[in-house]
Amino acid sequence: MSRPKLRSQREVVDRCAALAQEVSAAEETVAARRTAADEPALVSAVWRGEALGTLLWGLGSIALPPYDTPFATADVLAVPTAGGHLRDGAEVAHELAVARLWHWRARTAALHGARATALPDGYSSFEQLIGATAMRGYERGLIAQPLRGDFRALGTAYRQLSQARLAELHSIAHERHHALAWLTGTGSEWAEVLLET
Repeated sequence: MSRPKLRSQREVVDRCAALAQEVSAAEETVAARRTAADEPALVSAVWRGEALGTLLWGLGSIALPPYDTPFATADVLAVPTAGGHLRDGAEVAHELAVARLWHWRARTAALHGARATALPDGYSSFEQLIGATAMRGYERGLIAQPLRGDFRALGTAYRQLSQARLAELHSIAHERHHALAWLTGTGSEWAEVLLET
């Protein structure tokens, strides 16, 4: 796996501080209102805790939970944003590949559910595409051994998750993928990061 040029430690620490402020403000607003379900911008801000946790992982300050487990927001906010040292570029590149694969699986579930896309040439079903991709991901050391031809998530095959769980795993994968893509230099600004899956 290639070794990408990572952003500077200062840029990562500054981004962590900005994300911590955004997540903390969103958490306070949610607590005060006791709901955020009808405010997408607020929900998105709360989910930025995944991006923050991922960048803190990039600084070696926190462990990265599995992709079917969100960071505990309170724990992430308690980690000092300054300090730590950037992980090795190869380690970050590997984790970016993991995040991209989980994000691909989340997008595939959404597309398949909406019947919104055609299959790539050579595949006769989404199940076949997912099974082949899961096996390749396993063989490359990116995911755990597939379960019934699919990614393992929450103790079952990904395709068996409820809509609420699928949405949660999509948010986790999206935010982690965004953070790692930014860390490896995709896009000049945080808002300009392109997430290819």
